[in-house]
Amino acid sequence: MSGPDDLTRRRRVLDPVERVSEVVFGVLMALSFTGALSVATAGREEVRTMMLTALGCNLAWGLTDAVMYLVGTVVERSRKVALLRRLVEAKVAEDAHRLIRDALPERLAGGAGPAALEALRQRLVTAPLPRSGLVWDDCAAALEVFGLVVLATFPVVIPFVFFHETALALRVSNALAIAALFAGGYILGRYAEASPWRFGFAMASLGVVLVAAIIALGG
Repeated sequence: MSGPDDLTRRRRVLDPVERVSEVVFGVLMALSFTGALSVATAGREEVRTMMLTALGCNLAWGLTDAVMYLVGTVVERSRKVALLRRLVEAKVAEDAHRLIRDALPERLAGGAGPAALEALRQRLVTAPLPRSGLVWDDCAAALEVFGLVVLATFPVVIPFVFFHETALALRVSNALAIAALFAGGYILGRYAEASPWRFGFAMASLGVVLVAAIIALGG
């Protein structure tokens, strides 16, 4: 359970999982367009159309993700503020303890005794009630969501600008996309304090499977 300070804490960047997730999403969306390109028949006009479509799609999805990020932030923050109000209004300490225990992760809740719960209740009910609306840093994080999805398009489509041979451009594009997916998995592995190489190879492999599924389903 987050304390009152957590509800209004200024947030300048997304956490690594969120950042990697947005980049991977953008890469996969762009790959679904390049993967549907016919090497044998695609001319420069078809390639140009593919590039614009991939960019337009990621612009749209980046905007959607950014807006939904703000919606999710408001909902989650409002839920926490409502919980704090219920704690303040609770007349019986045991009722407040139950609310706190339900909000805590299961492992923490199981180890929290009455004294710890009461200390946490006292801290929460005496703190000023924070506001539930958005702050500027929420908007900055939403802009980062949008930017990450859009920027993830470019490693996949840029090779088609520099290489006029479609087959070569597609191979370079796929190599860059796999490298981006591997890098994302590597970062997640380090964040999870696990094997970054294993996470990197797993993410790259998963990306290949997901792109194949997206193309097969008409994505």
